[in-house]
Amino acid sequence: MSSVLVDSHVNLHSDKYEIDEIDEIVSRARDAGVRYMLTISDQLGSTDAIAKIAERYAGMWRSVGVHPHYAKDAPSLTARDLIERCQSPDVIGVGECGLDFYYEYSDRSAQEKVFSAHIEAAQETGLPLIIHTRDADDLMQSMLEKAFAKKPFVPLLHCYTSGEKLARAALEMQGYISFSGIVTFKNAASVRDIVGITPPDRLIIETDCPYLAPVPMRGRRNEPAYLAHIADYLAPMLEVESDQFAELTTDNFFRLFSRAIRDDEAVNKDMACG
Repeated sequence: MSSVLVDSHVNLHSDKYEIDEIDEIVSRARDAGVRYMLTISDQLGSTDAIAKIAERYAGMWRSVGVHPHYAKDAPSLTARDLIERCQSPDVIGVGECGLDFYYEYSDRSAQEKVFSAHIEAAQETGLPLIIHTRDADDLMQSMLEKAFAKKPFVPLLHCYTSGEKLARAALEMQGYISFSGIVTFKNAASVRDIVGITPPDRLIIETDCPYLAPVPMRGRRNEPAYLAHIADYLAPMLEVESDQFAELTTDNFFRLFSRAIRDDEAVNKDMACG
């Protein structure tokens, strides 16, 4: 079988995509070797749309969570709300959640409160915590370390662009780091430095589509098929062949998201029917 890649962070419910083109997008991804995907929640109001997309395809799962941009819209969110929504077997992660002090579309106190609920939900469910963090390294590290000391959980720093100190702290908690197309950008030397300190068995990849298309697709609307460009870029950095890199990052994904069951036969059958 050819190399199998996993896109650990897609936003297929985005208004950048038309619902009637999702089949074509998934088909192009599979043709490029991207057989598995995790489609991400940005707000609870998106849950039904995300669930409908995920249930259509073998090898696709979803998360439950509220992006920090929308924390202001979820002032009464509790860990129990999230835990209840995590009971569906196709939900394999908590988030996307975190702190964003760059845009600060939600005030900091709202972001901190909502993020705390996600941390507790990850602690109680055992599901990975999918973290968005921007310009909030110190508070992010403090919140993670304080919570981890009380009850361990597994942090995933998604589309990571922040500092080395926070990255090392997450790795100390046996966390994972995910790299997007940003790593291919000319001015992203600091992101490539983080690749260098990330243990190979704790590294995964993503597109974060429809945003952040990698070189040579930069400037276009991103889609899961472009994950192959990220893999081809990173493999030489880890001094492995492309097939080895695909195997490594796919294994890492299924170790991290242990509720997800790899089933190449089901995906191949779905591809044949599609």
